[in-house]
Amino acid sequence: MNVNDLIREWFLHSHNNLITARHVIEDMHPKQIDISCYLSQQCAETALKGYLQFKGIEPDKIHNLLVLCQSCLEYDNSFNAIMNPCSDLNKYSNATRYPNELEVDEPAAKAALEKAKTIYDFCFAKMTLERD
Repeated sequence: MNVNDLIREWFLHSHNNLITARHVIEDMHPKQIDISCYLSQQCAETALKGYLQFKGIEPDKIHNLLVLCQSCLEYDNSFNAIMNPCSDLNKYSNATRYPNELEVDEPAAKAALEKAKTIYDFCFAKMTLERD
């Protein structure tokens, strides 16, 4: 797989996580709140990794959004703008996958979804702008 295909794959995975996170909270009954939070974190993680791949960096196999965003900051200071959403989503990387680890409610899941979309849109726009 060439680099451009790999970058597209990162952003496709990110976008699919975003779509699925929205679906399980808006269309499923009962709502899958914890799964939506987890997928929101995954959306952000894969978008950040996609940007790093775009910059020619093989992303580490980590789930910490703050570390990933910090890596992106080495190439573009404007990634400071998404540091807070990354921090907010970071807690959903593993805790929502296990019982009794983290209690989340519907408003928190919807906020996580919006933060994930913000990070996805930001990373995708950065990659697209730098390509022009």
